[in-house]
Amino acid sequence: MLDPKTLDDLARRFSESLPSGVKELQQEVERNVRGTLQSTFNRLDLVTREEFDAQAKVLSRTRDQLEALEARVQALEESPNPGQTDRNDQKID
Repeated sequence: MLDPKTLDDLARRFSESLPSGVKELQQEVERNVRGTLQSTFNRLDLVTREEFDAQAKVLSRTRDQLEALEARVQALEESPNPGQTDRNDQKID
């Protein structure tokens, strides 16, 4: 989720961009904009940078493990062991 300071900053910048006649309502506008932004971001189901980075590390480790397993399977398929049978249950010499 977004940091509350970021939401406050967005709301403040939005309210500062209003024409001078509307600035009297600045605090009310900031509260309304902050609330609207917060509810919008909550519906977007965002994750924090820390959560994203953690999941990226997990994915990277999983990819590495998958590649290692694929290499092991390929090596096993290419070099049959003595006494092993093929798919037709015939002994491989």
